[in-house]
Amino acid sequence: MQNVPTVRFLDRTTPPHIATLILLAGLSALAMNVFLPSLPKMVAHFDTQYRLMQLSVAIYLAVNAVLQVLIGPVSDKFGRRPVILWGVGLFCVATVGCIFAPNVTLFLTFRMCQAVVVTAMVLSRAAVRDVVPQDQAASMIGYVTMGVAVVPMIGPVIGGMLDEAFGWQSTFWLLLILGGAIFWLTWCDLGETSAPRGLSLGQQFRKYPELLASPRFWGYALTCALASGGFFAYLGGAPFVGTAVFGLTPTVLGFFFGLPAIGYFIGNGLSGKFSARIGVNLMILWGCLTNTAGLALALILFLSGLQSEWTFFGCMTFMGLGNGMTIPNATAGALSVRPHLAGTASGLSGAIMIGGGAGLSALAGGLLQPGTGAWPLLWLMLATGVASIMSIALVFHRERKLRGY
Repeated sequence: MQNVPTVRFLDRTTPPHIATLILLAGLSALAMNVFLPSLPKMVAHFDTQYRLMQLSVAIYLAVNAVLQVLIGPVSDKFGRRPVILWGVGLFCVATVGCIFAPNVTLFLTFRMCQAVVVTAMVLSRAAVRDVVPQDQAASMIGYVTMGVAVVPMIGPVIGGMLDEAFGWQSTFWLLLILGGAIFWLTWCDLGETSAPRGLSLGQQFRKYPELLASPRFWGYALTCALASGGFFAYLGGAPFVGTAVFGLTPTVLGFFFGLPAIGYFIGNGLSGKFSARIGVNLMILWGCLTNTAGLALALILFLSGLQSEWTFFGCMTFMGLGNGMTIPNATAGALSVRPHLAGTASGLSGAIMIGGGAGLSALAGGLLQPGTGAWPLLWLMLATGVASIMSIALVFHRERKLRGY
């Protein structure tokens, strides 16, 4: 059994404290959704269409995915600490650009640059896997992302309140202040967890086929992507459903929008408590089943005529619960297929998840039009949930084959 090294808070000669990892991943999560209640006002401010403004989510996720392919090998080569520090620093610069952007084109450009903060999310997970074995990693990642769940739960609420009190730019001022504080914390606390490797960057990137040839890696990565696919579609479509279908104000939308994070928080807690005990695969399966059941329940209620913000957003809590059980465990599984490539695996699996999420977010925004209601979004989310169950079933099949039965 691999021993967990001693950790001393604010001592960069030891691995980072779990609080630092939570805050790093939380900053990345907050940047994704804190401003969503402000989208209608941002449409008016930039005198543009909602569909174009919604690209602030889709384009962010797309660049996020591309960066994750690069981040893993770069961090395996140079170490986690310098890559995280550069990522958070550049995020702060891009946030200033978002605040003062004079038109929607420049805003989307700087919004795209904000995606560099994904280094904090990817490498906080890789740092966990650097120092603990698979089942313990699943538990620790579960606790890390349980803390992260607080961010999307309260982020839209805070964003909606700031928007109504001070305007949409205030949410980006919040990101700038938090980014600066977390940069300081990372500088003081984040000790290196991965010794720089002697391979060149070209040699690092040539390690990708080793992962891509692994059916188990694909199984875990696709399960994570498909299970979370419903959430990313939700990011792209729920603001429209809340405002255009149910007529919610930014503050009320922020409240309802954060309901899935309650389930995510609970699911992450279950992962932290039980993953090491029952194994990652069973936790993933139960998570996928819970996610899909919640989405099926939403459709059944809508088909029964019970269409309201309470039934729509309330059922999304089960989606969050399922994702909270699935994502930490599927991530730990993907990172453990080739432990010596933990950073590369974290980046590649994250790219698959976020890249698929970008497409689903954009698709949800395109499918939802005046008069469609929430139906296209619900069907899209249910389809991804069913596909996630099929994907983890393939992992079970592959592991039985490797064991010879």
